[in-house]
Amino acid sequence: MSRHIACLSFDFDTWSGFVARGMSTPTPVSRGEFGVIGAGRILDLLGSRGIKSSWYVPGVVIKTYPAAVERVVKEGHEIGHHGWSHVPPAWLPADREAEEFERAVETIRELTGKGPVGYRSPSWDISDRTIDLVLKHGCRYDSSMMGHDCSPYFARRGDKVAADAPMEFGPLTDLVEIPISWSLDDHPHFEFIRSKDEVLPGLSNANAVLENWIADFEYMRRTTEWGMLAYTFHPYVIGRGHRMLILEKLIDELTRMGAVFLTLDEVQQEFRARSAA
Repeated sequence: MSRHIACLSFDFDTWSGFVARGMSTPTPVSRGEFGVIGAGRILDLLGSRGIKSSWYVPGVVIKTYPAAVERVVKEGHEIGHHGWSHVPPAWLPADREAEEFERAVETIRELTGKGPVGYRSPSWDISDRTIDLVLKHGCRYDSSMMGHDCSPYFARRGDKVAADAPMEFGPLTDLVEIPISWSLDDHPHFEFIRSKDEVLPGLSNANAVLENWIADFEYMRRTTEWGMLAYTFHPYVIGRGHRMLILEKLIDELTRMGAVFLTLDEVQQEFRARSAA
């Protein structure tokens, strides 16, 4: 029997991603703070559809907006590790990466009473040490890499990559990788960012993006017996009015197409069971 899964995941970053890139003046901070408003709208929508989702929250955000994050927990959604700050692990020295990772684990434990099952790196850029840290702290899955579009797989560690030599693959681990894609992420489609060095235009037509998101699910339905897609949203992005409308349309259309909505934790459990069968 075919089974096609949609994971709705939310990176609840608020201002942390802007500040990690040096954008700490009042306007970008306020732009991120809108995420608290957006989160409330999203939770209302998910509640009306009876859908559970996965939320990845930096430790600094948990500590800054405890009531907003507590609502996520109270309404039955998964809380995943998303760093202490939103600085990408690949930018951090080893000791600071380890310190921030552990600090975020303890913050989630204080919030939920248990450590996180899943990890998603800030900006989807892990270091060559990150997989070891994820395993050390008991996480069962990662959601930071892009080696497939609609199937989890077991992550490797210790690959050796050089521009002038064939790649040497490292060993497989017991960590399930739940793949993501920038094309299934709201941020690059919608967010206008202007800095001293670059301009990211964003501001795409929302209905055109919705067509892409639905088409990826349709392709998965046609080509796989069992598959999953991880959609990634940011409350300060998707929480704007016209984008909330396409999120609602996405949920309703995927439902019509027979989607099963699961958290990423539920997906990794199902994938492990299938792999062991």
